[in-house]
Amino acid sequence: MNTSGHAADAVRDDTAGLRLHPFRGIRYVPERVGSLAAVTSPPYDVVVRPDGLLHLESADPHNIVRLILPQAVTAGTRHRKAAVTMDRWLAEGVLAPDPHPALYVYEQRGDGVLQRGIIGALELTRPDEGVVLPHEDVMPHVVEDRAALMRTTAANLEPLLLTYPGDGDGADAVIGRAVLREPLLATTTEDGFHHRLWAVTDPAEQAAVTTELARHQALIADGHHRWATYLRLRDEHPSPGPWNQGLVLLIDTVRYPLRVRAIHRLLSRLPVADALTAVGDAFRVRRVERPLPEALEALAGAASEGNAFLLAGDGAFHLLDRPDPALLARTVRTDRPEAWRTLDATVLHATLLEHVWRVPDAPEDIAYIHDTAAAVAQAERRGGTAVLMHPVREEVVRDLARQGVTMPRKSTSFGPKPATGLVLRSLALD
Repeated sequence: MNTSGHAADAVRDDTAGLRLHPFRGIRYVPERVGSLAAVTSPPYDVVVRPDGLLHLESADPHNIVRLILPQAVTAGTRHRKAAVTMDRWLAEGVLAPDPHPALYVYEQRGDGVLQRGIIGALELTRPDEGVVLPHEDVMPHVVEDRAALMRTTAANLEPLLLTYPGDGDGADAVIGRAVLREPLLATTTEDGFHHRLWAVTDPAEQAAVTTELARHQALIADGHHRWATYLRLRDEHPSPGPWNQGLVLLIDTVRYPLRVRAIHRLLSRLPVADALTAVGDAFRVRRVERPLPEALEALAGAASEGNAFLLAGDGAFHLLDRPDPALLARTVRTDRPEAWRTLDATVLHATLLEHVWRVPDAPEDIAYIHDTAAAVAQAERRGGTAVLMHPVREEVVRDLARQGVTMPRKSTSFGPKPATGLVLRSLALD
């Protein structure tokens, strides 16, 4: 599936496009860690389970999760702990900067997917400049936490995932030549994905990449909170310098289409029985006596005809569809495009969460979980409700982004996401 299409068309003639800069990447020294796979992690917002965090911390004492999700009693202590840990690893030679500024070619291969892109330091722009297009809202408390972590560590610890429609020239040619060389690193993570990284240090090749990208705009596929964090920190450091750039991975989705998956909701304080009682006649409710894969097929069938959700947490599945049109008319705001008003995420938050269930929009009440089975398991363990979502069609994401309309937060999960820990950016080196 092409997750870009026209989501990131060529920029207007009067607009500067993407401005990507080389940087001196900080990478793990293989001889100082158990293995490169053991020190990597998924992005911070995918590591949501305490057991998942413990698993990563136990994989290697230098796992990157100790920097992106440091553990301590208070937020300030957590962030200082990450900064101290990073400084110590640099002093001990666990991490080391590359000798020359580079753009990095990054390849992921697995699960029938081949994805290649360019990692670099992207010049920051506001959404109204039309260069980098967000498509989701953000949660202020998450932006504040990420900003405090980046501010304290003075580092971009993991790249955002951005997409653009390449023209088969420039960057693609550079990538094609790079993958024929010996990589800087190669590793296979426990999810079965193979990762390789190359440094592009030749000025001519760097220029070929930056010249092509200057003709394009990009869609934020993953990392809205980190992009908002970059912008906040740039405002705190208004003079030109390293804070005016942020670490990104740019994927040409004409050449390497991404996948779009749903992000599910976990309502820890709302039992399934209470959720169903509150729904009443607002939606059609059917019990689905099938295993999870087949229950998800039922959800997909219902979602093809309108808004639909699958509730889990009591050992069964309950399909909600065919919402009361009058209820939607009362609860969904009308000053947005039809495509936004009919999104499952819009109806979930405006109608079910706010009006029917009256669940506060707070992290202690709503958690966002990418893995379907994990969402169900946590709901059953906590006596809460998992609301399983069907993925949004990529053309809807694209069209709303082009209109400057953001979707409810955590509406989509594009992937595969870059592994965290393969290359970091220190703002002290730029």
